[in-house]
Amino acid sequence: MATDRPERIAVYPGTFDPLTNGHVDIIERGAALFDRIVVAILVNPEKSPLFSVAERVEMARAVFASRPGVEVDTFEGLLVDYARKRRADVIVRGLRAISDFEFEMQMALMNRRLSSTIETVLMMPAESYTYLSSRLVKEVFALGGSIRGLVPELVEARLAEKARITDSLVV
Repeated sequence: MATDRPERIAVYPGTFDPLTNGHVDIIERGAALFDRIVVAILVNPEKSPLFSVAERVEMARAVFASRPGVEVDTFEGLLVDYARKRRADVIVRGLRAISDFEFEMQMALMNRRLSSTIETVLMMPAESYTYLSSRLVKEVFALGGSIRGLVPELVEARLAEKARITDSLVV
């Protein structure tokens, strides 16, 4: 049954260095709520990520290759400008703990001030991922701990490969 309603596009921004199963959970649930969710990987030359932008894009595209409603892209500059360019009307953000709320509220209100037509939707990951962050994954991995089940298998393999290449993982 065809409808005349416009496509509902959401943007889920982040550095995704690396992509965790908490991110995957938010993306999959976002894909169920919106016609399309764009995983927007931030290009930030001031940061020193473990994985290059190209590597993060490649991994995310591989993880979501079988999900037609998920697209992976990069952006720099203001998020609302990127969302407008993509014709998105929603920004999705993950909210792990109450400690995230103040920052996310400030960002949502600033984005609303910059563009009153773009809403922010805060989504909580599955309970099993509420403590999970990319920083914590990198730290545990660098110290020799298991990250099995915390990141997609592809990401775990790429972390191991990067550790072999660099001979030491810098967090």
